[in-house]
Amino acid sequence: MMTTRIERRDVLRAGGVWGGVAFLGGTGALVEQLIAQGCSEAPRGELLGVLPLHSARPRATPFGQLVGGTGLDARLFTDLSRIEHGRLITPTAEMFVRTTAPASLNPPPAAWTIATSSGRAVTIDALRKDAQPMGAHLIECSGNVDPDNFGLMSVTEWDGVPLTRLLPPIGSRTGASGLLVNGADDYSQDARTSQPGASWVFPLAQLDALGAFLAVGMNGAPLTLDHGAPVRLVVPGWFGCSWIKWVNELRLVGADEPATSQMIEFSTRTHQADRSPLARDYEPPVIDLAATPIRVEKRRIDGRLEYRIVGIVWGGDRPVDRLMIRFNVGEKPQPFPICPAPRTHRTWSLWDYRWKPESPGLYNIVLQADDPSIRTRRLDLSFYIRRVVVDEI
Repeated sequence: MMTTRIERRDVLRAGGVWGGVAFLGGTGALVEQLIAQGCSEAPRGELLGVLPLHSARPRATPFGQLVGGTGLDARLFTDLSRIEHGRLITPTAEMFVRTTAPASLNPPPAAWTIATSSGRAVTIDALRKDAQPMGAHLIECSGNVDPDNFGLMSVTEWDGVPLTRLLPPIGSRTGASGLLVNGADDYSQDARTSQPGASWVFPLAQLDALGAFLAVGMNGAPLTLDHGAPVRLVVPGWFGCSWIKWVNELRLVGADEPATSQMIEFSTRTHQADRSPLARDYEPPVIDLAATPIRVEKRRIDGRLEYRIVGIVWGGDRPVDRLMIRFNVGEKPQPFPICPAPRTHRTWSLWDYRWKPESPGLYNIVLQADDPSIRTRRLDLSFYIRRVVVDEI
């Protein structure tokens, strides 16, 4: 059998713009998978530059620094254009922040406890002692709508304790059907962008399959204060509004438990049919399959110009190995493979697409699923579209 030879230096020079190469265990494993899947072509030609992606009204986004104020108004955006192989995990300093810690928690109390229905508190020391690696998971803010960056999204490795292991200390309650997870918040400060109150009700019957856990560490170190220290909830596959920070209470509740203010506030952003007064009527705030470009490379190949679009795909209930792309209204979307195919949908995976525009001008890069049976509510609503201006062809 003939295979195309791929040198290690070619793969390293590619800088990770192959899709879905997380968790491959090193360059050797990457080479073997590229060959096995026929992904034999490293980025071609000479890189001339990277074209900016923007919205109809572009504005500069300061990455790596808090903007907007404090508390519920604070934001820190992750620069998605820097994602590449070997950099699929977001460094802690670059992980997005949607809300900074309440002033009352700065610094956090030395002895942190979580109240429970049984009256038996769960201590932070006990959680740290029992914590184990929980893998890498993507967190996306349900308000990730800024077309200039979509940077309220990150992938982080976590250490923690599964919620199901904490049910015995929480106690039992006849007729209990849900678990309310509450977090500390600042009710004394007015906010422009949100309202105080951080809690979510989770169906008990779904806890095991959900895989939610209380995290005490991220990226091999303790949580930072603005990311929920000393303990936060992680809910794989759900929007970040349900990932309660500064957890201070775990309480069993019945079927008549009202929806929390957090659930009500984010009902529209999590695609709820209506704002029911009861928590039991809320659908899981899952992240559907989504994709977006993160950079457009301008290259010279054999004396001709060619563009290489690099993007990410995430969400859904399973990995996908194909997407569709178009650049103009009314244009027929073109299918393309994600190669090598992603091995997980719990993080993001990289994809690339070789593009030869017909003429200079403004293009909208629009992605969609290749399989029409896959739910893509945000893509259907024109989220994650990026614009690029091509100056020469």
